[in-house]
Amino acid sequence: MNYSETINWLFQQLPMYQTQGASAYKKDLTNTILLANHLDNPEKHLTCIHVAGTNGKGSTSHLLASVFQEAGYKVGLYTSPHLKDFRERIKINGNEISKRFIVDFVVENKHFFEANQLSFFEMTVGLAFDYFRKEKTDINIIEVGMGGRLDSTNIIIPEVSVITNIGFDHTQFLGDTLEKIAFEKAGIIKQNSPVVIGEYTAETRKVFEEKAKSTHSSIYFASDLIDATYPSPLLGDYQVYNKRTVLQTLRVVQEQNRFKISEEHIKKGFQNVITNTGLQGRWQQINENPKAICDTAHNSHGLKIVLHQIQKEKFDQLHLVLGVVNDKDLDEILPLFPKNAHYYFCKPEIPRGLNAETLKEKAAQFGLLGKVYNSVSEAYKNALKNASAQDFIYVGGSTFVVAEIL
Repeated sequence: MNYSETINWLFQQLPMYQTQGASAYKKDLTNTILLANHLDNPEKHLTCIHVAGTNGKGSTSHLLASVFQEAGYKVGLYTSPHLKDFRERIKINGNEISKRFIVDFVVENKHFFEANQLSFFEMTVGLAFDYFRKEKTDINIIEVGMGGRLDSTNIIIPEVSVITNIGFDHTQFLGDTLEKIAFEKAGIIKQNSPVVIGEYTAETRKVFEEKAKSTHSSIYFASDLIDATYPSPLLGDYQVYNKRTVLQTLRVVQEQNRFKISEEHIKKGFQNVITNTGLQGRWQQINENPKAICDTAHNSHGLKIVLHQIQKEKFDQLHLVLGVVNDKDLDEILPLFPKNAHYYFCKPEIPRGLNAETLKEKAAQFGLLGKVYNSVSEAYKNALKNASAQDFIYVGGSTFVVAEIL
């Protein structure tokens, strides 16, 4: 198989949460452990920081990777989902995994994958861990796919566990209360391994403290401990919380004294995060006049912050290009959006994409009015055409909407 055929096989042949939703979710780590054993347990040879949370996992992971790169280390970075190319998920020092490695890995293990009916995510985690071991990385920043306790990445024993925040997302899998969701995220806290909590509520703090106590893990609450951080080109208001979480994590790493991280490394890592790691889609400006911003925020916790930031912008008219996936709780997110805006409803081009006409009808119930377009790009082009130079355009609602614009 060539690269294109290999990626198509990964996407089309096997369950994958990104495109299918609920049918791809596995309720235990049996297959992941089976695959790890088949690959001779690459995770046991990796030094890792494990990052979970409802929002901010990607930015936090990229900031951490950038700082370690500035300190001269060989840094593996595993994140999901990707925006444009599958290889974005697996990087070393900002460079994407080679097409050849992916093809060889799949060809070599294809019979095992099929015989055990492994999911897309299980295979991808195995690929990343195998790659990082063979490339002899110094440190690996591993982002949880969903939840934590039962996530395929949760076979590592990290130097530090990081939980950015807890909000309502994927409630059909993780639970319908903050305590239940926190319990799933807290599943990444390991025996005698410190944990950093980015943000918390009264309900979630109790869950984290109980888990840390049971595992004899030191626990740090970044929002209580960190007042100021360094500048960064990540301009979303929510990045304040992510930067505090990263800085507290790095303080723990400094205390461990296994890696040499200086203040200059941290300062440069924050400043050069986009150049070092290739992070995209976080309050990213894609046009100047009119100013257009795209952002991957897609649940109530993230959208509240982004929509508040939009209201701080100066503009005459507001244009919103909006698309979502079909398992999104619209009753929870649509009330957050402003009524005094022009809406351009669209469907992201994945099987899970919600029909744009359905989105328009639901949005109208909340006083959000606009037109339906055949694609994300058509919606954005019409927003650009209709907007004056003094207007503001926002593109979002889903990671997959942003992916089609970039």
